Amino acid sequence: MNIFYNTKGVGDVLLVQLVLNEFEEVTTETKGDITLIKDSKTGEVGALNVFGASKHLQLTDQGSVEVTQEIVESLQQILNDNEVNVKLEVDFTPKFVVGYVSSKEKHPNADKLNVCQVEVGEETLQIVCGAPNVEAGQKVVVAKVGAVMPSGLVIRDAELRGVASSGMICSAKELALPDAPAEKGILVLDDSAEIGAAFQA
Repeated sequence: MNIFYNTKGVGDVLLVQLVLNEFEEVTTETKGDITLIKDSKTGEVGALNVFGASKHLQLTDQGSVEVTQEIVESLQQILNDNEVNVKLEVDFTPKFVVGYVSSKEKHPNADKLNVCQVEVGEETLQIVCGAPNVEAGQKVVVAKVGAVMPSGLVIRDAELRGVASSGMICSAKELALPDAPAEKGILVLDDSAEIGAAFQA
């Protein structure tokens, strides 16, 4: 789940993204303050909009809103109050984690890309990376699928030049860290960083 709130750009509307895949054809259904955005073929609810959001929630964030247990419980109550039969199921695991680059190979179809195997705790992700300084043996910051970057970009499963990629190895600039270097390159962490742990800026 990703939540966005921008009173200047959109108005007093909470935008809630439930799935990462984009539907080819959508249909909408409105009940009270809630508009559901559904796949017109399957009926799956991919997103919902909460109108008059400030009546229901105390919101201070502009842009991406942190998904917490509290806000999900509040959203579920708002859905119930508007007789919307949708149960919110949310993955609360951290989306920015410490990864370990266990291997790096040249991309078969692109000179400036590398295919990396990155350990992030209990799983290993294949990530295509174009940073000039990525090397096997590094500890790095990984934005997992579902992460929302400071720019607003949502990380999705992708295919880059024919090779599957699940996540992104991040630079300091992409993470909007203060004093991020201007030159291109991923952020390399100290060896003491714990693989799979949430990244703390």
